Amino acid sequence: MSPRHRPSTDGERPGGLFRRSLASHSIRGRLVRILVVSVALVIALLSVTIVGEVSDYTAAGRTRDAVSLALTVQDTTQELQRERGLTVGFLGGEARFAAAIGPQRANTDRARATLAEAVSGDDVPGADRVRTAMNRLSDLATTREAIDAGRADRAKTFEYYTAAIATLNEVELGFDEAQDSRLRRGLLALGALADAKEATGQERAYLNGVFAAGRFNPGEYIRFTEIRAAKLVNLAAFTRETTTARQAQLDATLRSDAATKAVASENIAISAGDGPLRTTVDPVGWWAEMTSVIDGMRDVQRSVGSDLQARAVELRDDASRTLAVILILALLAMALEIALVVGALRSIVRPLVSLAVEADDVAANRLPAFVAGWHEPGGAEPAPPEPVRTPARAGTEIVSVAAALDRVQTTAFELAGEQALLRRNTTESLANLGRRNQNLLRRQLGFISELEREELDPTALANLFELDHLATRMRRNAESLLVLVSESGPRRWADPLPVTEVVRAALSEVEDYRRAALRDLDEVLITGSMVNELAHLLAELIENALAFSPPDLEVEIHGRKLGSRYLLAVEDHGVGMSREQLAKANSRLHGEEDFVVAPTRFLGHYVVGQLAQRLGVEVELTVAPVSGTVARLLLPEDVLAAEVPPAKQEHDLWQPAQGTLPPVPVPAPRQVSDEPSMAPGQPERTRNGLVKRTPKRPAEAQPTPTRPATPRPESRSPEDVRSMLATFRSGHQRGTAVAEESP
Repeated sequence: MSPRHRPSTDGERPGGLFRRSLASHSIRGRLVRILVVSVALVIALLSVTIVGEVSDYTAAGRTRDAVSLALTVQDTTQELQRERGLTVGFLGGEARFAAAIGPQRANTDRARATLAEAVSGDDVPGADRVRTAMNRLSDLATTREAIDAGRADRAKTFEYYTAAIATLNEVELGFDEAQDSRLRRGLLALGALADAKEATGQERAYLNGVFAAGRFNPGEYIRFTEIRAAKLVNLAAFTRETTTARQAQLDATLRSDAATKAVASENIAISAGDGPLRTTVDPVGWWAEMTSVIDGMRDVQRSVGSDLQARAVELRDDASRTLAVILILALLAMALEIALVVGALRSIVRPLVSLAVEADDVAANRLPAFVAGWHEPGGAEPAPPEPVRTPARAGTEIVSVAAALDRVQTTAFELAGEQALLRRNTTESLANLGRRNQNLLRRQLGFISELEREELDPTALANLFELDHLATRMRRNAESLLVLVSESGPRRWADPLPVTEVVRAALSEVEDYRRAALRDLDEVLITGSMVNELAHLLAELIENALAFSPPDLEVEIHGRKLGSRYLLAVEDHGVGMSREQLAKANSRLHGEEDFVVAPTRFLGHYVVGQLAQRLGVEVELTVAPVSGTVARLLLPEDVLAAEVPPAKQEHDLWQPAQGTLPPVPVPAPRQVSDEPSMAPGQPERTRNGLVKRTPKRPAEAQPTPTRPATPRPESRSPEDVRSMLATFRSGHQRGTAVAEESP
């Protein structure tokens, strides 16, 4: 079978083309890549969105924590402001504040402890900065001791507390992370209110000392006006950033009775200028009024902080909901895309796989079976092929491809049928021609044998022998033609024959047989039914070796018994063959190529390959040890005969039941002595192992008439006669050579 018609290999079985579904050039792989790229893009976009939402979520949480910390800081500053006001009033000369200083210091210390605990971890925004600001109060105990001992200055004490409070108020708590406008404005309002409350606290403490002393010391009035201006500026800033509800709450605090009385006392201080007060103001009353106002501002501050925390929680919840919605939508989008791709795979790839299976079945099974049907005996035309089935759920394009494939199948089957019919007719013609040539050559050989039997002139007889040899070679070529078309020849051998005789029979069918030498052949018997084909196989190899050997070198033939098998080697000493040439030649000998598409000079290889397959012989060409090429034939056990046949007459060895193998006049093996061995009662033999015969000549006195043709016995065929004449020729040539050598 031609390689084009061989069944598909394991990697090319139906569906094998789509086994690697993710191959770089497959439709499945491309769709999967589209899916992967799309999913990757969705994941990338989703990641950006998720990162933004997570950032908003985190920022909202951090803002809530920052507001909570800011309120805690304001609790501490509230207590420090109280302690500052009482201390400055006490240092101004109001002894009534002395009793309230101790409890206030305890409140301040508790607030400091609460703040220190709130910033003990690093997960709270601005915690490290708050801890740094709290270090400003590290010498608070020393300041208190100086106050209690009466060594403290009122102005310096005021500045000490004010600087510590300012340090806490100026700490950046991460309010800039807020992305929401309401949250940002609320944070700005919270900061402005904290500064306004601090300015109000400074005013309370500062005027507390002034009212206790009854006058402004030099430079204190300017400081008072700066504090009051800062208060008014921060209140205006709060009004700009806060909500209506919180502004109304602050207005209610600033319009209370305590605030109104505090404004009246403040006006007294304003009208005093830098010097004594024109009207006496009770420091304790002033303290109570301003404390009420500051506490109200503290309540507003807490309300703003609560609003900010609620807004931060709302933003965080919104971010959580948005993140959940995005994730759900992204998962739905990816699921939808996967479903679409899987649907495309089912509607495209599966029909294509089914169509590929159909195409593979056409190429691997239907077409070879169709071609094989043409070669079956009887010549019946095979049935037409089945149409290519359209895959289920196939699209319009795939249906069109299936129809085109069906048309291709029809055209291919028509062409295959024409080629198969042409090959069959060619094979039958070649077989018919080979048989005709065989019949003509058999008749020619018989006629030449008649002429040899009747010819007495040695020169003419030698020419007839050469003609006989040419006809024998032509007969081998005709048999080669039958072998190439897988036909068997008519010649058959009945009894087992020694391998030496088989080799000599092969030599009889080559041109330059005198250059072939038998070397060390272990004697075995060849099964009679395989003698002719083995001799034909050897003749092809020997002639090939002779053709590629120098004319002055011999082709050596070796044989050795290897267990139950037998090895024959035909060795030439030519230029040899390259590895590529050996590989191609061995592929032809192993039947891996079709002789129809091969060059004619290699037909002998295909003949050897066909005969080797029939006999089960392993043939291989290898490089010779020195130079040239060695053809190795490993004969299987069934080619070798089991027993030696009964002894027969020498001429009986060349009498087959049908046809004959002529004896070959070739040089004897070197191990055989040149002298013929004589034994009592045995005929003299030539060096080639044949019975030596002496030609009969007419008496000298008698004329040499033309001998009439002697009737041929009915029991002898032309092949038998030719065999006898060939034996006679060998003996005649040997005798002539001995006569010429004798003195």
